[in-house]
Amino acid sequence: MIVRWLLSKTLRDACALRKHFQRLISAQRDLLSPAAHEFAQGAVLELQSAINDGVGKKELRRQMEKVEQVAEKWLRPYPHAVWRENVEVLLVALAVAMGIRTFFLQPFKIPTGSMQPTLYGITSTNVIADKNFQIPTGWTRVKDWLHGISYVHVVAQADGTVDAISPMRRFLIFNIKQTISVGGVEHTTWFPPDYGEAPPGVDPLVYRAQLQSGRVYHKGEDVVKLEVRAGDHLFVDRLTYNFRKPTRGEIVVFETKGIPEADRERYGIPPDQFYIKRLVGLGGETLSLKPDFRVTGLPQFEGGAISVGHLVVNGRPLSVETPRFENLYAYSDAPAGTKILPYHENHYYGHALILNLAPGRRFQVRPDYLFVMGDNTMNSLDSRFWGDFPATSVIGKSFFVYWPLTKRFGVGHSVTAQ
Repeated sequence: MIVRWLLSKTLRDACALRKHFQRLISAQRDLLSPAAHEFAQGAVLELQSAINDGVGKKELRRQMEKVEQVAEKWLRPYPHAVWRENVEVLLVALAVAMGIRTFFLQPFKIPTGSMQPTLYGITSTNVIADKNFQIPTGWTRVKDWLHGISYVHVVAQADGTVDAISPMRRFLIFNIKQTISVGGVEHTTWFPPDYGEAPPGVDPLVYRAQLQSGRVYHKGEDVVKLEVRAGDHLFVDRLTYNFRKPTRGEIVVFETKGIPEADRERYGIPPDQFYIKRLVGLGGETLSLKPDFRVTGLPQFEGGAISVGHLVVNGRPLSVETPRFENLYAYSDAPAGTKILPYHENHYYGHALILNLAPGRRFQVRPDYLFVMGDNTMNSLDSRFWGDFPATSVIGKSFFVYWPLTKRFGVGHSVTAQ
């Protein structure tokens, strides 16, 4: 039967007609009279019998014509049949997509740099002061786009200040446009990228492009000139944890509503977002950080320096031999015998000892709770600040980076100290 179906277009058409006609009968069952239903069902059975018996093409076409005649006589026509079928196909596709997203793979975009250099968030570089910087064109621009690099360039068409900036207009998941008014003239940026985070109440474009209130721009002068690098887009595996529990070192995605409300309010964490961090502590374990070095050049910390160290779980130190922690303790830049390290962005130097894991402190993870930390240990809001959270808040684990096309593309993630 399969071989016949592959070799005969007539047979394939007959099978499609039988399936379509049977679906129409089922849909109109409550509208058809008993006689109409009997005639229609009988035509389907005759066509099915002809298919099963392997009759010739001529007989098969005759049975198909008979089915069409019965349909015209007994079945009720649908108004706008083409539109109805297209909408039906679209709804089925959406239902399948939602099912995949809910139970198997969910797309996720890395918004911040808390997991660098394992996973990268959105970064925006204001290049307006660099007079030698030229936005590439042609094939170079295409290659940049494949690597997740895009540009936003606005040149003043008239003298004046920045009068207004419209909110980003969106449709579903797409950024459509944003308008900047300079000297009363509107400048529209189509399909702008995500610029990255900004302080509460500040437009990300204003923050990233360093637009100054009251500054007068002259015609032909650059108002906005940004190089934007897209955050990693990945699929979250929502299936695996239905069959086993998360294990240490995995990169997990969890709902922030599991974080205690008081801590969410203290650190400005919305209750309806998803965070991505590395799982370091499981329920019932006691965690601490053993100091290894002092890192200097950190203005975000009091005194500009902080101790960093390696994780100790139930009194057992983790090392570079621990799976998924091989590159978390990279001290290759440390001069021999020194206890001071200069800070370099996106390098691994162990975990910063702070708050819940400050020097001399231990943290007891509650049963059925988890403790997570970001790989970018100097710039990560994680369990060191707000403690553990229920394991039920985890929705899945990082699975596949599908955009942009960088060295992090693919299953798993290349984690090498840079």
